[in-house]
Amino acid sequence: MSTLQPTADAASAASIPAPAAPATPAVSAKTWIAMIGATLGAFMAVLNIQIVNASLADIQGAIGAGIDDGGWISTSYLIAEIVVIPLSGWLAQVFSIRIYLLTNATLFLVFSAACALAQDLPQMIMLRAVQGFSGGVLIPMAFTLIITLLPKTKQPIGLALFAISATFAPAIGPTIGGYLTENWGWQYIFYVNLVPGTLMIAMLWLSLEAKPMQLSLLREGDWPGIITMAIGLSALQTVLEEGNKDDWFGSPFIVKLSIVAAIALTAFLVIELTAKKPLLNLRLLVRRNFGFGILANFLLGIALYGSVFILPVYLSRIQGYNAEQIGMVLAWTGLPQLLLIPLVPRLMQRFDARIIIGIGFALFAASNFMNIYMTNDYATDQLFWPNVVRAVGQAFVFAPLSAVATAGIEPENAGSASGLFNMMRNLGGAIGIALLQTLLTKREQYHSNVLMQSVSVFEQATRTRLEQLTQYFVNHGVLDRADAAHRAYVAIGHVVQKQAYILAFSDTFYLLGVALIVALIASLFLKKPGHVSADGAH
Repeated sequence: MSTLQPTADAASAASIPAPAAPATPAVSAKTWIAMIGATLGAFMAVLNIQIVNASLADIQGAIGAGIDDGGWISTSYLIAEIVVIPLSGWLAQVFSIRIYLLTNATLFLVFSAACALAQDLPQMIMLRAVQGFSGGVLIPMAFTLIITLLPKTKQPIGLALFAISATFAPAIGPTIGGYLTENWGWQYIFYVNLVPGTLMIAMLWLSLEAKPMQLSLLREGDWPGIITMAIGLSALQTVLEEGNKDDWFGSPFIVKLSIVAAIALTAFLVIELTAKKPLLNLRLLVRRNFGFGILANFLLGIALYGSVFILPVYLSRIQGYNAEQIGMVLAWTGLPQLLLIPLVPRLMQRFDARIIIGIGFALFAASNFMNIYMTNDYATDQLFWPNVVRAVGQAFVFAPLSAVATAGIEPENAGSASGLFNMMRNLGGAIGIALLQTLLTKREQYHSNVLMQSVSVFEQATRTRLEQLTQYFVNHGVLDRADAAHRAYVAIGHVVQKQAYILAFSDTFYLLGVALIVALIASLFLKKPGHVSADGAH
């Protein structure tokens, strides 16, 4: 009897069905409406930066701003945006997500329209700052909603939606900005926000649940951290935006601001690591996936915003393109993303997300290395394939990187994670643009010096070319041969300078490629996220 007992037990055990895997919680239509509304807001906030940059010269002329001062039209927006991004998680707790998001979405629309009516530079700077402060809220809040409202299995879809704002918006911005400026006028780069913005507000109004405000949190706020962060980031952003123009540390203004930024940000780090209730939980950075994810995201910001900055400068300065022509070239860095990004969640179901991230960074790096041997006729046709490869790489990177980096982030840390992740990408962009501006200036000087050594009057080829150009000017109406000879020297100088700039632009793409290779290496240290059990443990 005893010998039969195990067999009977085994048979009865076999007849008991295995416990079913926990079902994925259903996501309500209301939640998806909130996701779409929030990511639409983030898309507009990011898009606005690139649209305005594409039309900066027209705006400067219309409001009577000089080239140097006109840069503050963009700088004021970026300063306000980078300060409010890390504040948003805490402020959303204070005022409730619904009130905070709806208020800032409305302010963003109002001040977008107001910017189109600005009469002078001080007005425009003030309006852009408020627009940046309200628009900056929309970016981290969309990210926070994705990682708090969606179950893990649905987060890749939400992150793919967010990727459209994070990578597609910067790529397509110059295209939209150039078209509107050339065909409708610069005011429409601000009016373009009104229709989608109204739709966004309606979606958020219908979908977000009303919750009571917690104004008592204002008394418990990490005010020393908030103040030092605001001062430090504002000073740092200003240094990065204005440094190259003001000869960096040759300017007393830049030196003083750099000292302020260093002191304030150091104090901020100390405060955050010692405060009982810090504004941002910096200890998240020691988590392997979040730490390496932030590093890769920072480098992605350098390459993403850096390439959007450097290509228009090249096409304008070397090829003489107007804003609309530049937009048409850059369209191919955006349009393929619109087709590919929706497919990424499915790829993440079938393949390890880290493989997709690696392929994305490799393709993005390759697209920059394809541009390191530029020549005088390197224009629309030659840039087509590098831009398409770049678009594919960008589409593959963002959603998987966000998913792996934020896997396991608790709801109470979602605000900190969102603030840090989005702030570091924007900061990477600011540092990348500053590096590229400086590299372009220094490498143009270097290449000019090298080329001028070859273009010597002691060289027979140079003397022959000067004689040909002198004769050309004489034949075309320059009566004084000395004047014709002078024009020949100037023409040679222009040719050398243009060639030096082309070589310098090639060097900037090399730097972007290297940054992305480092990002690829950082992504290799990411661990595969563990499965989440029903109680949320890992």
